Amino acid sequence: MSGQQVNLDSLTPQQLSSVKKQLDEEVEHLSTSFSQLMAAQAKFRECLRCVQGKPREAGKKVLVPLTNSLYVGGNLTDPDRVIVDVGTGFYVEKDTKSAAQFYEDKIKELTGSTQELEAIVQNKTQTLRVVEEVLRQKVLANPPQQQQQ
Repeated sequence: MSGQQVNLDSLTPQQLSSVKKQLDEEVEHLSTSFSQLMAAQAKFRECLRCVQGKPREAGKKVLVPLTNSLYVGGNLTDPDRVIVDVGTGFYVEKDTKSAAQFYEDKIKELTGSTQELEAIVQNKTQTLRVVEEVLRQKVLANPPQQQQQ
């Protein structure tokens, strides 16, 4: 919808059905986006936890993941430096304090985005309920006429 207000009582049941369908699609899309933002936020929280809980001694044996279920052994050479994926295939070496700050900033940014998106989803869902109620009332007020034989 283009953001304009429309008196729902002035719409026909067919128009209301169309509005309902559009709102259903918008709520579904926004809910999917919300879930993706929450997953990204969880990923950054896990990264932050790992940076903060990383071993602090050089030479310590570690397992390096190659995939979700394949690892190789390694030795920690510099416990105060990590390589951070900053997006779109770019990696930056950072000290652990800077890496932790990077992840905290990402989490904070996503928290704001998810809160905004959650409010939008709630608003669209409420609008959808109103449209459904008006449509239900119109259908009950004007039942389809049966064909006479």
